[in-house]
Amino acid sequence: MYKLVAVDLDGTMLNQYGVVTENTKKVIKETIQKGTDVIIASGRPIDSVKTIAKEIGSENYFIAGNGALIYDIQKDEIIYDKFLPKDKVLEIIKICEENSICYNVYTDQTILATALKYNVLYYQKENLKKEENKQTKISIIENIYEYVKNKKEDKFLKMTICDDNQTVFQSIIRKLRKIEGIEVLDVSHMSRKTIKQGTEEKIIEYYYTEISVKNVDKWEAIDYLRQKLKIAKEEVMAIGDNMNDKKMIQEAGMGVAMEGSTPFVIEVADYITASNQEEGVAKVLEKFC
Repeated sequence: MYKLVAVDLDGTMLNQYGVVTENTKKVIKETIQKGTDVIIASGRPIDSVKTIAKEIGSENYFIAGNGALIYDIQKDEIIYDKFLPKDKVLEIIKICEENSICYNVYTDQTILATALKYNVLYYQKENLKKEENKQTKISIIENIYEYVKNKKEDKFLKMTICDDNQTVFQSIIRKLRKIEGIEVLDVSHMSRKTIKQGTEEKIIEYYYTEISVKNVDKWEAIDYLRQKLKIAKEEVMAIGDNMNDKKMIQEAGMGVAMEGSTPFVIEVADYITASNQEEGVAKVLEKFC
């Protein structure tokens, strides 16, 4: 029996519109009632993950910022963290500004952005369907460098770099990889999101990478949690679709990739479930839990 199931959000539990279907919620709740704890393991910030955890009936823990933190829902506190140092955030911002490339800074409270573009535009469209207290917080800041420099209390989970030009994108990646003490996620394919504008659907496509402090990974956070809960690796299932899910899928007792996942994830998975459009998470939970 699997005692812990860690599930990614975007491209996995959420469909292309950023929604957890009613059937998926039902199956997750039934799985939890049977004794298997289902937790979210996402790159999103705290509030965004907390809202979805409540929707699916996950009441114990979740992982945010790609493993930068574990949040104890019952105690309403962070119990594990590996944040990006401010000096590294400022160094990355400077490189991005000098090369006129889009970037976002994920803090424990909000997403800092200079404009609503790429992934942040997707989150904003998602927010329009939610009550204010359930929205992903986005702060549009004109001068993020100065804002971060003068902020004392913010904790930095990760940064994302986005561009729709592959040549420009690869150039900035090479520069970022020269910075010591950070991890630059190796993503070679375009991210594809669908947003609704009135009755029409709009496709957003862009190259992106995620940057965290060295040795931050969803699996490292899961491994910490499963040891705390005295759960064997063999009793852990991990479900995801992208490069930031690769290690947890590879290391878990049962690693599940969504249909249409990046090839590197497919290669290491023990099982391929249906796509996020076909409620693949619900199907794999029904089959194995």
